[in-house]
Amino acid sequence: MSLPFGLDRPLVFFDLETTGTRSAHDRIVELAAVKIDETGNRDERVRRFNPGVPIPPEATAVHGISDADVADEPPFASRAKALAKYLGTCDLAGFNIRRFDLPMLVAEFRRAGVPFEVGERRLVDVQTIFHREEPRDLSAAAMFYLDREAERAHSATADVETTVDVFLAQLKRYAHLPSSVQELHGYCDEFAPFESELSRWFSENPAGALVFRKGKHRGAPLDEVAQAEPDYLTWMLGLEDLDPEVLKTVHAAYVRHDPSQAALALNRPPEEPVP
Repeated sequence: MSLPFGLDRPLVFFDLETTGTRSAHDRIVELAAVKIDETGNRDERVRRFNPGVPIPPEATAVHGISDADVADEPPFASRAKALAKYLGTCDLAGFNIRRFDLPMLVAEFRRAGVPFEVGERRLVDVQTIFHREEPRDLSAAAMFYLDREAERAHSATADVETTVDVFLAQLKRYAHLPSSVQELHGYCDEFAPFESELSRWFSENPAGALVFRKGKHRGAPLDEVAQAEPDYLTWMLGLEDLDPEVLKTVHAAYVRHDPSQAALALNRPPEEPVP
């Protein structure tokens, strides 16, 4: 395979099929990779894994892999060391790897107890190139669906009117789209689930406990951090721009592990009424 530029280390394109989209909860069921080395040699591999949990029907509907298909496959952990060796210090590429595939892969290596660092790897995301080079804004949607320029773009009135027109055109163009607001909500939520500030900070583990999704304690349960490092929660409680729901959740964990602080004020002015 010939690229229009040279490589100073192998480049691995990879794609995952999974039980879902949440790296903290979901598991990999298939990994496909294409490794291109410095001389242009191409090596392709596909591996399936038994995720150890049922594959939801909605996931099977996407990738076609059922529980029966992977019943006799090994778990990811049994192949993690070999896969880490295969990836070595290679650069990585794929479609949406920055937001989905790579975080999922890193989470699986972590669960398997196998060291795998993104570190100095260079990450080439084909989706990012697509989105940067081909406009995906309302003006582009108006041209694609309505064959017209968006009038007075970025005027709120013009934008919302164009949005309505684009939506109606989508309903006509895609006959398979759901025919109710409830179903359209589910359709959109599968692809781009809404995240509150609380869900950006925390996810729930299988036991229902809140786990940090970001920060120095990423992957650690909130209650464990409250017990082992309460100063971190003190720091969070002092952040001026912390969302009220996150603030309340952190405060509750803080008090659970130090009841003497039950009277601790949240130190927030009352919210201004919306005019």
